[in-house]
Amino acid sequence: MSKFDVIIIGAGAAGLMCAIEAGKRGRSVLLLDHSKKLAEKIRISGGGRCNFTNLNVNPENFLSNNRRFCISALKRFNQHDFISLVQKHDIAYHEKTLGQLFCNGSSRQIIDMLLAECADAKVTIQTETTIKTVSPNFLLRTDQGNYKCSSLVIATGGLSIPNIGATDFGYNLARQFKLKVVTPKPGLVALTFEDYLCEETKKLAGISVDTEVGCNSHCFSEALLFTHRGLSGPAILQISSYWVHGQEIAINLAPSMDIFDFLKSAKQNQPKQEPATILAQILPKRLAQLITISQNLEIRLAEISDDKLKKLAEAIINWRITPKGNEGYRTAEVTLGGIDTQELSSKTFEAKKVPGLYFIGEVVDVTGHLGGFNFQWAWSSGHAAGQFV
Repeated sequence: MSKFDVIIIGAGAAGLMCAIEAGKRGRSVLLLDHSKKLAEKIRISGGGRCNFTNLNVNPENFLSNNRRFCISALKRFNQHDFISLVQKHDIAYHEKTLGQLFCNGSSRQIIDMLLAECADAKVTIQTETTIKTVSPNFLLRTDQGNYKCSSLVIATGGLSIPNIGATDFGYNLARQFKLKVVTPKPGLVALTFEDYLCEETKKLAGISVDTEVGCNSHCFSEALLFTHRGLSGPAILQISSYWVHGQEIAINLAPSMDIFDFLKSAKQNQPKQEPATILAQILPKRLAQLITISQNLEIRLAEISDDKLKKLAEAIINWRITPKGNEGYRTAEVTLGGIDTQELSSKTFEAKKVPGLYFIGEVVDVTGHLGGFNFQWAWSSGHAAGQFV
């Protein structure tokens, strides 16, 4: 049986960061993962360029049953601290929309950076290891042998994207140690329509439009993408984390314009034109046609009353739909819910009822918005726990 000061289960973003920090303190660290390739979520993120953080990180960018839990860790290791680490390794990066930072090259650069830091900290990394049991005194029985530690860190992530190795290991282990788990569900995920609505909108698949999407007092102004099954795109992924099954969402398809004034002016200046032709100046043509057909307005503007123009404008700026559901964990970028933060110290991430047991990253009930926030949570929570394990 091999003994280590710290064993970390899960070699993703949070696990790697925690291993680095614990190793820097002179702790003997074993980092275990069941997959052959580690950090797959980093590799595939950002279209292969890794949206590794965001310039505008603040607690308002995170969902949790305890919205204050994330504050301490985010303050102690913030986005600028991680950017400094990226700069230390001479990784070129750029800012895209809304403060999102991406590698100029490949996401592999971030993985190589973390592995280099692990090597400097003398971290032992072991992949393709299946953990069979974990005893109360942190004896781990695996298919590669038995291991013992004084500090056990769970960084196994959530259930999103199972084809790269996501499992419910962390939740099951928490329950084994009698810790509460906030019911997990897909987050940052595309929404689906009922069949009848899909029939109406499937011709729009592939069309993207800048929108304002709202639900449950939350609103996001980003692009929306029509799909064969419903809606996706940044605005929809963002609102999906707040949407509850059975609720409707409100979509403004032209948030930067006064549509009624636009239509009324067109009626005065181009009375022989049909609404779809006019709307195609500001909306994709197929979308403009679908909206006007739904309002039975395939006639000239001169023949349309102002009241009907108002209804048409309302259909554009306040399109209300009730999604059937979402695409599930298969395509969800993150998992909402997780280990109840009431069970953990916000300073150390140690379980209050189980000394020596820590939970970090996505497995915890803290979920970020789209745009690099979830990686920052991984870096911040991993760094915080690494100071104490």
